[in-house]
Amino acid sequence: MVPAINYWAVLIATASSMVVGSIWYARGVFGAYWMRLVGHDEESMRRGAAFPLIITVVVSFITAWVLAGATDISFHFYGGSFFWNAVLTAGVLWAGFTAARMVTHDAFDRRPSSLTVLNLAHELVTVVVMAIIIGVWPPAGA
Repeated sequence: MVPAINYWAVLIATASSMVVGSIWYARGVFGAYWMRLVGHDEESMRRGAAFPLIITVVVSFITAWVLAGATDISFHFYGGSFFWNAVLTAGVLWAGFTAARMVTHDAFDRRPSSLTVLNLAHELVTVVVMAIIIGVWPPAGA
């Protein structure tokens, strides 16, 4: 079975991650706190800013695409609401892959637990917003 994917929903979900990130890491929200935790300042943020943004778009597309496919598989396996399958799938994938791996890496990197929590919360909000977009715009036949 090849999962059915609405690529318009995937593209909008990709864009949503940029919106969530720009709000989350804005200086007035968590940006100044994050910069302090990772040791950045205004100058270091300006240097080479394009490369991380390009990587973010690519990775966000992959995340949205995988979430859309996994949601379709979940929907066909469990039935029920496509929307709730999207939200539940996002939560399970976040907990099982993103959170579990990030906690492990941050522990070995000796990163502050407050940074781990901040980044994990950002990732959870990002995938839930993606799931909402994918869930309200299912592929044909779902």
